[in-house]
Amino acid sequence: MAEWSRSERLSASKNTNLRIWNFIFFTQDCLLNSHIINSNLTYGIRPVIEAIQSGKEIERIFIQQGLNNPLMNELKVLLKKNNVVYMAVPVEKLNRLTRSNHQGVVCYLSDITYFKIEEIVPQIFEEGKSPLILILDRITDVRNFGAIARAAECAGADAIVIPSKGAAQINSDAIKTSAGALHRIKVCRENNLKEVIEFLKQSGIAIIACTEKTNDLIYSVDFSSPVAIIMGSEEDGISGEYLKRCDQKVRIPMSGKISSLNVSVATGIILYEVMRQRAYK
Repeated sequence: MAEWSRSERLSASKNTNLRIWNFIFFTQDCLLNSHIINSNLTYGIRPVIEAIQSGKEIERIFIQQGLNNPLMNELKVLLKKNNVVYMAVPVEKLNRLTRSNHQGVVCYLSDITYFKIEEIVPQIFEEGKSPLILILDRITDVRNFGAIARAAECAGADAIVIPSKGAAQINSDAIKTSAGALHRIKVCRENNLKEVIEFLKQSGIAIIACTEKTNDLIYSVDFSSPVAIIMGSEEDGISGEYLKRCDQKVRIPMSGKISSLNVSVATGIILYEVMRQRAYK
């Protein structure tokens, strides 16, 4: 086998490095363009206005900080009128979402249709059912949310309530993890969970918090009556402002050394306690 000369080795090394860098740049372009080819991504002020006016559900909307002009102000008025919450972000954030001319606004259209809790509850009672509502406080992991939706649909929950801010994005990953349950169960996206809790209580629905901050076990609750169960974030549980509005706090018994469960697992456990009680009452 012939030995390469020094110049041949240098040339081969340069060509190899060039191929590596070309591959890196190609990969970065693919990652960036994955946002652009996303059929749910809409950008530009006028296209976003048209999407809202045509009744499209908005999953997330990002607006450039400090950007004000007549058309942008028209968009903000429309968002307020339709109770759509937007996030003000630096332009660099928008540039990472798309390299096209976004005009200071980028939004993701929703994969599902959202419902209003005040419209759903009367329907449940009219059907002669005992409502089972699931309220999620700051569950931000997409796959956890998908798994929760799957368990909720399997357990016969009537609806899932999530906040407009601080909730997982309902995208293709969430729908896939839910095994399609998100196309079956009703999801309510609400601006104020405190108002939702008060509405449910006034409707005769008991608010049950699943939390480790109590000695009462999940078996101590009569789940055969109308209930709404609150599940909190894995980081710090249920917010104090919601806990103090609950009718009862319960926890899942554990005998191992690990002190907490994954939120989707915990949700499945308490939902199936509801199902057990209602099936064998």
